[in-house]
Amino acid sequence: MKTLAHAFGQDWAKTFDPVFVGFDAHFDRLSKLHDELTKNIPNYPPHNIKKIDENKYVVELALAGFAKQDIEIELDDNKLIVKGNIKDDSSNFLFKGIASRAFTRTFALDDTMEVRNAKLFNGMLKIFFENIIHETKKLKKNDINDNNEATSKHT
Repeated sequence: MKTLAHAFGQDWAKTFDPVFVGFDAHFDRLSKLHDELTKNIPNYPPHNIKKIDENKYVVELALAGFAKQDIEIELDDNKLIVKGNIKDDSSNFLFKGIASRAFTRTFALDDTMEVRNAKLFNGMLKIFFENIIHETKKLKKNDINDNNEATSKHT
């Protein structure tokens, strides 16, 4: 498996701007995820990814012929995995031109992304996400104490 260490050599972290402190594990995780997702890049079923507003997104998959019971949606370690499988009944077809083959599509999600809803309507599966920024991740301001304040608070 090719990682950032392979791409940039053993001292790959030194190639990044020195303001990235403690991000080496994140870079390795992104590299591993990239390698996993790009082994076999699927083109079926076709999909769209839309940003609805500041913190809301939707993934749309064109799934003509698939019913709700033919589709599975899973979340596994910040990966959204969508699987589809139709029981084949080709005995009645004189010609079958509509693809209904089994598929697996994987999408990488940020830690702050949460699935809110999924709908199947007119052959389109729509999976809605929201970027949730928890209180611990929001901007914090710290006061700076001078020596007089620090000593008066401790006494």
